[in-house]
Amino acid sequence: MAAAPMKPSTLRERLLTATLPAEERENGRRLVRALEPIRGKLEQVEAELQRRTKSPIPTISLIGDYLVEGGGKRIRPSLLLLCARLLGYEGDRDVRYAAVIEFIHTATLVHDDIIDDAETRRGRLSVNRRWGNELTVLFGDYLYMKSMEIALDEGDLRALRLLSQVTLEMTEGEIIASERRGLIDLTLEGYLDIVRRKTALLFAASCRLPACLVETYLGEPADAWGERLWDYGLSLGIAFQLQDDLLDYTATEEELGKPVLSDLREGKLTLPLILSLADATRAERKQIETVVAERRFDSVGRGDILAIVQRLGAVERARRMVDDYAETARRIAESFPDSPARDGLLLAADFAAHRRK
Repeated sequence: MAAAPMKPSTLRERLLTATLPAEERENGRRLVRALEPIRGKLEQVEAELQRRTKSPIPTISLIGDYLVEGGGKRIRPSLLLLCARLLGYEGDRDVRYAAVIEFIHTATLVHDDIIDDAETRRGRLSVNRRWGNELTVLFGDYLYMKSMEIALDEGDLRALRLLSQVTLEMTEGEIIASERRGLIDLTLEGYLDIVRRKTALLFAASCRLPACLVETYLGEPADAWGERLWDYGLSLGIAFQLQDDLLDYTATEEELGKPVLSDLREGKLTLPLILSLADATRAERKQIETVVAERRFDSVGRGDILAIVQRLGAVERARRMVDDYAETARRIAESFPDSPARDGLLLAADFAAHRRK
C-alpha cells in the first residue's frame, strides 16, 4: 500500500512550494528526493506526535492538536531518522526518539513565544495569544515531561542522559539570553555560546542519538560515529540559527511569517547587528540603542537599522559565517560512506545555509 501523503505543513511541502526562487526550489526538490527513504518514518513520527498529545484533559488535546497541525519543518526528526538509516538501524525506536526531539523543540518554542510576547508562530496565532501565558507555560512544561517520559520508557540510560544534559544546557542558554536582552554589549563569542546552547545542541543530539540506539539494541560499537555525528549536527545547527538571524534582516514578512527585525524589537541582538556595532558611528549606535530601549520602531524606523547593517557590510560578513559552518557540516558528512542517507545529510547542510523560511 502506498504511503499516505505527508501533511502540507511538513518539510516536504515547504521545500516544493512554488513561491521560492527557482534555484532554491530545485535544491528543495533535491532534498525531498534525499528524504524519500525516510518518508514512511516521518509519517510515523507525525502519527506518534498526534497520539502522544491526546489526553483525557481536553485542553491538552486541543493545544496539542493545534501545535501538531501547525507543522513545522521537522528538521530535527528528519536528521535523527537519516542518521539512524546511515548507521543501519532498522527498528522503530528511532521514530519514538524523533518524537521526543520534536516535543523538546516545540516546548522551547512555546516558552520562547511567552518570553517574546509573540503574536504569531508559523503564520498563525501563537499558543500564548490563543490560550494565554498561564496555560501556555504549563503546556510547555507538559511537553518537556512528555518527552522525558517517552525516553524513560525506552530504557536507554545513555540516551536519557544525553537528552537531559542537552535540555539543561538549552535552559541555561535561555537564561543567559534573557539576561542579555536589552543590552547592546553582547560579544560575538557570547552570542555564539547562546546559539550553541539554544539551537545547535538539539541538532547535535538528534544526530548522535542513533549511535546510542545502535550500541544499545544492535550491540555494535558506535562511539566514533556518535562523535562525528555530534560534530556534524553542532555545525549544522549553528549554520541554521545564523541563517535564521540573517533572514530577519534579508527576508520579507511573508517569507518569515512575522515582521522583519522582530528580534531587535524584542531587545535581542543577533549576528548582523553584533557585526555592525564595532564599526558603527556614535549616531548609528544611538539609533540601535533607541530601538532596543523602546522595543518598537517609532523614533527609529526599520529602514534606518537596515541601512546601517548594509552600509557596514554586516550582511555579507554574516553570510560568510553561515557558509563556513555549513561547509564544516558538509565536510563531516562527506566522510561518511556513500548512501542515500549521506546524500540527505549533505543536502541538509545546503538547505540550512540557503533556506528562505
